[in-house]
Amino acid sequence: MSMWVFGYGSLLWNPGFEVVESVIGTLPGYARSFCMRSIHHRGTVAAPGLVLALDEQPSEACEGVALRVAAGHETKTLAYLRERELISSAYVEKELPVRLTDGREVTALVYVIDEAHEQYCGGLPLEEQAQIMAAAVGGRGPNAEYLYNTADHLTSVGLHDPALAWLAARVREIDR
Repeated sequence: MSMWVFGYGSLLWNPGFEVVESVIGTLPGYARSFCMRSIHHRGTVAAPGLVLALDEQPSEACEGVALRVAAGHETKTLAYLRERELISSAYVEKELPVRLTDGREVTALVYVIDEAHEQYCGGLPLEEQAQIMAAAVGGRGPNAEYLYNTADHLTSVGLHDPALAWLAARVREIDR
């Protein structure tokens, strides 16, 4: 049985594992949003950035990319993803159904936000998000770079997220 991973943020442009198939897919019941304070990768404890997470929203669906892991690389990929995604326990690892654009439904490994975690910050106004991302820098670089890479990659695969597009444009204005 194939291992699939659902990418909705940095996994879109930096999966970090061998991908043998990439298909646009929809994850029902969740919305992509900048609802997690980043204190490691795109910010610090003193000046947190914001990163994307999947926020449970029963009436929503998140469009992203289902990534099929190369056969024989499942154990290594799972260990890598757990080290990367569970660094502060703000994400919860789940296996959820994803509908692919070609009609298949696969079970994919998905990292969703733990709303009880101290890094959860759902519902911040877009302008506040833009101000935070324009200023924050963490161990993997500027928060704005994360935003731009994600927004650009969504566009390159034919997906449009209006909030991300607005945020990317606004942070570019602030950075001028």
